[in-house]
Amino acid sequence: MSDNIEAAHVTDFEGVFVGNAQDEAALTGCTVILCPQGAICGADIRGGAPATRETDLLEPVNMVEKIHAVILSGGSAYGLDAAGGVMRFLEEKGIGFDVGVGVVPIVCGASLFDLACGNGKIRPDATMGYAACKAAFADEDLEEGNVGAGCGATVGKLFGPSRAMKGGLGIYSIKTGDIKVLAIVAVNALGDIRDHDDAKPLAGLLSEDGKTLISTEAAIVSMASDSVNAFSGDSNSPTNTTIGCVITNAALTKAQAKKVAQIAQNGIARTIFPAHTPNDGDTIFVMSTGEVSADTGAMGIIACKAVGKAINRGVLKAKSAGGYKALCDL
Repeated sequence: MSDNIEAAHVTDFEGVFVGNAQDEAALTGCTVILCPQGAICGADIRGGAPATRETDLLEPVNMVEKIHAVILSGGSAYGLDAAGGVMRFLEEKGIGFDVGVGVVPIVCGASLFDLACGNGKIRPDATMGYAACKAAFADEDLEEGNVGAGCGATVGKLFGPSRAMKGGLGIYSIKTGDIKVLAIVAVNALGDIRDHDDAKPLAGLLSEDGKTLISTEAAIVSMASDSVNAFSGDSNSPTNTTIGCVITNAALTKAQAKKVAQIAQNGIARTIFPAHTPNDGDTIFVMSTGEVSADTGAMGIIACKAVGKAINRGVLKAKSAGGYKALCDL
């Protein structure tokens, strides 16, 4: 399987458009993936604190077969408002599920918690969602790091902001034969980020002097018997969530797309330690444009790698901001 770490061009996927919008002062933003002709989609949600939109309709037993957009945003549950701008943009173009008296754009989404980074009173809204759609149709080069849903993302938050690091938006693509896969992930985790290939620590929980990395997992285990720990649910508990979307030209049913999303979650488990915690709502969408026949199991393996590599790029491309140190400055 050959892959290209710099192949972050959505133009390989005909009829798919990706755009970012962000408030760099408030440190929050959103990333939209548009498929006007419709895409088969599946999703997998893990962890104990998800903020999601329209994921129930992705179940194979439910009526709607294709969606028109996935939006990833900051702002916690407030950030789900950004989907309204995506719906307005698509409706203006006549894109959506035909209901006779008009169209209803099918927009799925997930939000991450970035309220503690920057200005928590400013969150992605319909205006920002609309702006992300305009950026997508402008065919601009995709950026990574402190953009879109990764604008206010952070990692390694067990002991609060002073020892956390900056996360970001990462993109990674893989081509094998006629099959194309592209993963877009906003990296915002309680835990530490390790290299997908050799498990080398990249970013996460800083030591007390802020110069080296220590293990979040070991720190959590050491507090296992404490009455107040990382998952106590009080106001000081770190809240997180890594969210992403995998785009592929492989032909998948709704059930197969969901299975690929489940396997793709292993990309989170291989790079974020710990993953899928009670304070995370890790969510992966898989959008299929359906041009090429492919084995579901093989697609899961490819998607898993793409997600893991995109997570790595999310911290590799991040820049220090909001008092959070980035890997490039460590």
